[in-house]
Amino acid sequence: MLAAERRNQILEKIHEEKRVIVSDLSRRYEVSEETIRRDLERLEEEGHIVKSYGGAVLNEASLIDLPYNVRRNVNPASKQRIAELVKLQIEENDHIFLDASTTSVFIAKNIKQKEHLTVITNSIENLLELSQVTGWDIISTGGLLKPGTMSLYGFKTAEALGAYHADKVFLSCKGLSMEQGITDGNDETAGIKQAMIASAEKVYLAADSSKFGRKAFSQICGFDRIHALITDRKPEAVWCDFLSGNGIELIYPDK
Repeated sequence: MLAAERRNQILEKIHEEKRVIVSDLSRRYEVSEETIRRDLERLEEEGHIVKSYGGAVLNEASLIDLPYNVRRNVNPASKQRIAELVKLQIEENDHIFLDASTTSVFIAKNIKQKEHLTVITNSIENLLELSQVTGWDIISTGGLLKPGTMSLYGFKTAEALGAYHADKVFLSCKGLSMEQGITDGNDETAGIKQAMIASAEKVYLAADSSKFGRKAFSQICGFDRIHALITDRKPEAVWCDFLSGNGIELIYPDK
C-alpha cells in the first residue's frame, strides 16, 4: 500500500472514530509504529488532526476540506439513510438542484428509478452517476474544475445557476449551529450553495447527525432559508424544539 493511500485510510478512520492509536494502526497496516507516527505528523501538518500521547484526535477546528475520495467514505450508512428519505420528497417532473457534496451522490444513486426529472448540478460525480438514465434532463452548471473535489465552481457556475428556477434544492453542509446557522468549509462552496438556494422554491438541508452543533468557516445561510432538514436519526430534544420554532420540517428515519 502506498503511503498516501494509507494516510487517506487513517484519515477516514479518524473522522469516523474521532481518535486513533498508533499501536492499533501499526498492526492494521503491518508497518512500524515509527512509520505510523510519520503518517500522523504529515496529517497534523496538513491541519487534519492533533497528535496526542500514543495516537491522535480529530482536529475539530480544521478549516481544511478533505479530499473527495476520503469524504465519500465517511459515514456512508448515514448518507444512505438520508438519501432514502430524500427519494420520498422527489416527485415526477420535479426540477431539482443537487450540490457537489458526497451526500448528493448517494441521493443521485437512490433516485434513478424516478421518472421525468430535471437535475441541475455542479458535481462531476453526479453527472457520471446519472449519465445512463433515460428520460431525464441532466444539466451541468459548467465552471472551473476544482482539483480533488470532483466539482465545478466559480463565477460561471453561480451565473449558470441563476439562469434556472428549481422546485427543490438538496444540499449538505459541514456544520449546523444555532448561533452561526448553516456553514461550510470555504467561501467557494458556500457561494455556490447560496446561488442554488436563491433559485429554488423549496430548500432541503441533508445533514447527518455528526454535523449538529458544529461550525465551519463560511456561512451558507441562516435557518430562515431552510424549509426542511433531512437527517439520519432523531436529533436531541433541544434541536427538535429549535427547528420546530423556526418552522423547519424535520425528517428522519421512522418518524
